[in-house]
Amino acid sequence: MRRRDFITLLGGAAAALPLAARAQQPEQVRRIGVLMNRAADDPLGQVSLAAFQQYLQQLGWGEGRNVRIDTRWGENNADLVRKYAAELVSLAPDVILAVGTLGAMAVQQLTRTLPIVFVNVTDPVGAGLVNTLPQPGGNATGFMLYDYSSSGKWLELLKQIAPNVTRVAVLRDPANPTGLAQLSAIQAIAQLIGVEVSPVDAPDTSEIERAVAAFAASPDGGLIVTGSALTSANRNLIITLAARHKLPAVYSDRLVTVDGGLLSYGPDRVELYKHVAGYVDRILKGEKPSVLPVQAPTKYLLVINLKTAKALGLTVPPALLAGANEVI
Repeated sequence: MRRRDFITLLGGAAAALPLAARAQQPEQVRRIGVLMNRAADDPLGQVSLAAFQQYLQQLGWGEGRNVRIDTRWGENNADLVRKYAAELVSLAPDVILAVGTLGAMAVQQLTRTLPIVFVNVTDPVGAGLVNTLPQPGGNATGFMLYDYSSSGKWLELLKQIAPNVTRVAVLRDPANPTGLAQLSAIQAIAQLIGVEVSPVDAPDTSEIERAVAAFAASPDGGLIVTGSALTSANRNLIITLAARHKLPAVYSDRLVTVDGGLLSYGPDRVELYKHVAGYVDRILKGEKPSVLPVQAPTKYLLVINLKTAKALGLTVPPALLAGANEVI
């Protein structure tokens, strides 16, 4: 080989080395912290997290490939939520997903720089998480689980499926501010249609059982179960109590109706977490939470359990059946 050709070949190989090295470099792994407010075995929490991970995958974020997800389960315990918030912040992830008002506030109290995407927050402005819904202005943005004015729909649906109901107990977790906003919307509708509303604050299992039994002692009653980690954890008990006391009951999530509840109306969690994943994706790609508007759900699901209706002696109106997304 001539000397000139050898030098040319050597130079070309040397120039190619950086390109080859760059091509062989592993893809950068981004880190996401997830703070759930429920227990790890809670079906609603599992559905939500699975939907989030599924849509992240569709957006190109594969766990073990280019993203790592660190998940903590708060178990509806304020002390645990705060503990896990501190753990996640100490990991310095690229973004933290916080479920619930308490979790979102716990994270933001520890950092004003790490991006936060929240979901299931009653009043983001009142909680100090954002300046305004259209322009959050800080390090947090996200999604409210409910358009709370729609909570009055639960009472309307209860009257449609059980017209004889004149008294309604609204079962809620007193530690969850979401229940207060929902109660206000229900009371506004109740005044218009002449239904007596009784708020029932039930902080634990024994109080749920006692309160439902006491309410059911008088006739023509119905039950609205607001969404929370507490009511979700006790959903089977509440379904059993409603059946035992012959109380028509409306719930906020389809999984409760699948398990035997009469009727549910609430956001499509899978659809909601699709949008949550979209915000996380946008932040990982460089957008700032401060300019991503806070959003409310746009898709709701009406689910009716005909077997439970029959057991309660109820005939579901054809118009209500026609409007259902799912009939069990």
